[in-house]
Amino acid sequence: MATTNNVAAATSSSTYTYTPTTDASKAATGAAANAANDPATAQDRFLKLLVAQLTNQDPMNPMDNAQMTSQIAQINTVTGITQLNSTVKDMAAQLAATQGMQAAALVGRTVQAEGDTLSIDKTSKAGTGSFELAGSASSVVVNVATASGKSLGSINMGTLGAGAHDFSFDASGYTGTEPLKFTVEATNKGTAVTSTSLTRSTVTSVGSDSSGALTLNLGNGSSVAYGKVKAIS
Repeated sequence: MATTNNVAAATSSSTYTYTPTTDASKAATGAAANAANDPATAQDRFLKLLVAQLTNQDPMNPMDNAQMTSQIAQINTVTGITQLNSTVKDMAAQLAATQGMQAAALVGRTVQAEGDTLSIDKTSKAGTGSFELAGSASSVVVNVATASGKSLGSINMGTLGAGAHDFSFDASGYTGTEPLKFTVEATNKGTAVTSTSLTRSTVTSVGSDSSGALTLNLGNGSSVAYGKVKAIS
């Protein structure tokens, strides 16, 4: 026997009324949006819809069990992902707080990190720096210049093996205020060898970059990312 459902449609006219937006209404709207996105609220809303769908289904054509199982699995997946995202955010906040305390403890300590700024000794006026070579090099030259690019000289370090190497540059003739930078040119029989510049200086304070990542401000005028620190002394 066929079942016929009659649906009555109603129409009505509507009148637009302007209502000024206030801070209170904005806050209420934001709170409502947050509540709607809450995992528990979303799951409750889904269950109510599912019950309504089962109650009003056509008894001659009931919902397929596989379809019902699929819908339940989907809401559980969404809820699980939302809860996982919340957990990850909490863990990230805790990690950031821990790193902040660890970074603050480095103030006054000397660190070595990736960077190309020379550290100048106030007494001897010697500029010191370091670098790492990815492989052996038959020719290594360190070029020193001001931060604006004015060349001050170079150091021929000859043949070097892979690993870390230190150098010293006589900066007694430099009377400017710009930090001194260095670059490393390393080759092995004409083939370039990868090098990583390293700076060593005392941590004077802790800050953050434009993305919010922790940075260490050094006594040589440079700033390095907290995650780039290679050694602490």
